[in-house]
Amino acid sequence: MQEFVNQASEDLTNVRAKKPLVHHITNFVVMNETANATLAIGGLPIMAHAKEEVEEMVSMASALLFNIGTLWPELIDSMVIAGKKANETGVPIILDPVGAGATKLRTDSAKRLLEELDISIVRGNAAEISILAGLEAEIKGVEAISQDSEPFQVAEDFAIKSGSIACVTGKDDFVSDGDQTVKISNGHPALASITGTGCMSTTITACFAGVQEDRLQATVSAMIAFGVAGENAAAVSNKPGTFHAALYDAIADLNQEDVGNKANINILTKDLA
Repeated sequence: MQEFVNQASEDLTNVRAKKPLVHHITNFVVMNETANATLAIGGLPIMAHAKEEVEEMVSMASALLFNIGTLWPELIDSMVIAGKKANETGVPIILDPVGAGATKLRTDSAKRLLEELDISIVRGNAAEISILAGLEAEIKGVEAISQDSEPFQVAEDFAIKSGSIACVTGKDDFVSDGDQTVKISNGHPALASITGTGCMSTTITACFAGVQEDRLQATVSAMIAFGVAGENAAAVSNKPGTFHAALYDAIADLNQEDVGNKANINILTKDLA
């Protein structure tokens, strides 16, 4: 367990030193939020959506991020084109299946990406990941209402079925490769009071995946970092307007000591879960 925490501290240093370029094909609602979060953690954001340039752009990137929060069929086509190039060049792909299960378009689009591409990491709420794992769940808009399985089981099942690292976020976050599941209990309720924090956590994950080849570790590192930043921001203010600004500052001010001292994780086994 301590190895995950120690490596998370080192990964944060590497993000700051290497400044990974993250190519986003993403949600228009949160584009500015995720760009700012990328900069705050130490990465470099680029938002390029046109199919005429995505192959060229992803060739320069350290990670490729897909977010289907505001989608239309042509955007998914751009994702597939970019994703195939990323798979050819070894660039990790991180998928945020926003609202999967809410409409046929969203569900089918997320499934198409998973079927046609090698996706490294999928980060979503329990209902979104449940739907993609073939489990029962209810989603309203982009918010999880309920799911039949416990979040740790959702993460494990999806990872086994998809071959991707599963990251199920909520009150606690669960990251699984199907064999090992890590529970991260950092964060603060104020993160649910503003738009885009789930999408920000996906962006932070892409930044860490851009410097850490172990995708399980990269995802755990990102969830620790973002959760601790949320706690630090809430210590300044938990009111939506000022928390929003404080969150960017907390991400930018995050350091190895914060990660090492405040990380709250547990490794779950099939017997203990």
